[in-house]
Amino acid sequence: MIAFDYREGRLHAEDVCLVRLSDEVGTPFYCYSASALEHRARLLLDAVGSSSTGIAYAVKANSNLAVIELLGRLGLGADVVSEGEIRRALAAGVPADRIVFSGVGKTVDELGFAISAGIHQINIETAIELDRIGEIAAAQSREIHVVFRINPDVAAGGHEKISTGRKTDKFGLAVDEAQALFRKATALDHVVPIGFAVHIGSQIKDVSAFAAANDRLITLTEAMRAEGHEVSRLDLGGGLGVAYHEDEQELPLSEYARLLDDVARRSGAQLMIEPGRWLVAGAGVLVTRVNAIKQAGDRRFAIVDAAMNDLIRPTLYDAHHPVWPVNRSDDALEPTTVAGPVCESGDILAVDAQLPLLQAGDLVTIGHAGAYGAVMSSGYNGRLLVPELLVRGDAFTVVRRRPSYDEAMALDSLPNWSSDADAA
Repeated sequence: MIAFDYREGRLHAEDVCLVRLSDEVGTPFYCYSASALEHRARLLLDAVGSSSTGIAYAVKANSNLAVIELLGRLGLGADVVSEGEIRRALAAGVPADRIVFSGVGKTVDELGFAISAGIHQINIETAIELDRIGEIAAAQSREIHVVFRINPDVAAGGHEKISTGRKTDKFGLAVDEAQALFRKATALDHVVPIGFAVHIGSQIKDVSAFAAANDRLITLTEAMRAEGHEVSRLDLGGGLGVAYHEDEQELPLSEYARLLDDVARRSGAQLMIEPGRWLVAGAGVLVTRVNAIKQAGDRRFAIVDAAMNDLIRPTLYDAHHPVWPVNRSDDALEPTTVAGPVCESGDILAVDAQLPLLQAGDLVTIGHAGAYGAVMSSGYNGRLLVPELLVRGDAFTVVRRRPSYDEAMALDSLPNWSSDADAA
């Protein structure tokens, strides 16, 4: 579906004009379409069908409570990587038995909270993690299901920094180590080893990368079953890519669904997938206002009031996002670099975007910003976190407000001894 389109020359989110939102809330702000989120979730649910595949939304892509709650109401669980994300999922109404705890560096406190909450499973990535889980589960007299994440040495992903399945990456276990830890776990009273997991990266559009990793998972499963172990669950991770460029193509869901059917048939196991970006990227935009236009040699800059602290993907990953003027214009398009006010040369949101001749005060929209946008934002340069809005039809609500400067500074404190030092 098209969540953002022009009506009478002005860009709308569903039935709400972005000019209206900017007047009422101020810029910059994130805006999400509830209908677009639901549409993507239902597409995936329909593709998976009634198979034995569970879907846990990767909360790290967008951890706003309203987004998690919306997807949870449709039956999705939550894939989390911290205690904070567990708490967010629970606060949004996701049942504990639909929460999967992933991540390479879980702390003792985080593991204790996860086990006490009764979550669905913990994905183990280090040997010490199994020891800690065994001790905590025994102390709490609680049973916890665990799977072991392997590193299949499969390179995948749209950027060096989002490829996670190579031998030299920090994630996962070597296959022989995963086997040894699985055997060790069977002797622990409160730990139930039930399977294996894999996640090879993000922005994957080639089914062959998924297939290669899944083949290693199935081979491992068969080897463990040959030893007499029960392997009932395979966690295939996420990584489905989205199209940020107009000429890009996403991996067809039908092709992905056939892959899942193949794994389910060959393994006989219950499957879990953990999409994040694919569900939320296209459902969100960042709306910003032009502060100034300047020429630097041959390059035309539009200096806007959003910055790299609000959307870091272009700076961190050299990522591309489409840029659209909020007010449609028949003017000739000119290459315009959209830059923020932060004191960094890397504070660039788009390089040579094709835009009409903008003026100070004009509104522009950064598209496909629903994933890894607001969730990765910061207060760098003393800037305030931007609000997040959720639109449904002709109504909108602020689902994260903009803090005041006093609120932004409230966690800071001055040391008590500073006045003593001054007095001395």
